[in-house]
Amino acid sequence: MTSTPSPPPRGLLVHEWIAPAGGSENVLEAMARAFPDADVRCLWNDAPARFRDRRLSETWLASTPLRRNKALAAAFCLPTWRMLPPDDYEWMLISSHLFAHHARVRSSAGEVPKYVYVHTPARYVWTPEYDPRGQGLAVRAVAPLFRTIDRRRAAEPLAFAANSRFVRERIAKAWGREAVVIPPPVDVRSIADVRTWDTRLSDAERRTLDGLPDLFLLGASRFTSYKRLDLVIDTAERLGVPAIVAGRGPDEGALRDRATRARIPVKVIASPSDALLRGLYRAASVLVFPAVEDFGIIPVEAQVLGTPVVTGPVGGQLETYEAGVTGIIADSLTPDDLAAATSSALSLPTFDGAAATAEFSSEVFEERIRHFVTG
Repeated sequence: MTSTPSPPPRGLLVHEWIAPAGGSENVLEAMARAFPDADVRCLWNDAPARFRDRRLSETWLASTPLRRNKALAAAFCLPTWRMLPPDDYEWMLISSHLFAHHARVRSSAGEVPKYVYVHTPARYVWTPEYDPRGQGLAVRAVAPLFRTIDRRRAAEPLAFAANSRFVRERIAKAWGREAVVIPPPVDVRSIADVRTWDTRLSDAERRTLDGLPDLFLLGASRFTSYKRLDLVIDTAERLGVPAIVAGRGPDEGALRDRATRARIPVKVIASPSDALLRGLYRAASVLVFPAVEDFGIIPVEAQVLGTPVVTGPVGGQLETYEAGVTGIIADSLTPDDLAAATSSALSLPTFDGAAATAEFSSEVFEERIRHFVTG
């Protein structure tokens, strides 16, 4: 008589909030592929189509205006994560960049063990020098209390994984915990499949790509101040070459004003499709990436298509490329140093982008994250 196989242990994926686009959401999707039977819980979900086939639940914050003000909601996250409804899960895998690692679920056997994938300890309270949102008077006033609570809650998980060595060091400093490093997933295979995504370009997008200059610098990221896309324009001015900045975000108006005042041609492309962004990566001479990132997925995406990158000397993005081969590290984030590094990057030999970025593929991530939870 053939025995019936036991069902897989019930698991729960936990995430801060789900946005329509974002690197942490891509991580959650990869976790969902790695654990296809796990449920999902989040503070609120602004992209219901992303997990429509998954059992997903939101917290009470989803029905309040607080979901539109993440900074204001932060204080309410602390007790909310401690009040999740009980359920008989056997493990939780948590994607955390604020306070999701505080999450607690009780089962009939006690508290559900939790494993935490850390994008960063909360920048608001631990490293405000990297995020201006943490530099206001109100946040600075409550930061000491938040740090005390956060450090206490960080003692609870069974294990931590960090998305970079840069973040692993931050975890050790903030929480006194060790972490393994698992780089986040990049859709290397899809980006490298030029023939497929090229067919998805609209006529207008093709005209945009056809009208690009032969030599230009690309800046791509969210349009917000700490991403420092203004430095991409400054660098292009130093070199006397055109620049393109692509992305979306609240600083679009300020970037357009800066582009208008530039001494070189600058084009701002707001909300590019995935196909158009990949076309920009492929056409760019150099990707200039001035942000101090916890990891930095965009430099990896550009390298897949053979475009060298230039970054500053601090941050997790330094772990995404090989200096002198697929990119150059600037001595500082001054426009002069960025320009010198960019000039060197323009002279780099061509490289095999797919091979250079294979270790960051989604498939590698999924294998590593399953091993992290199941051993």
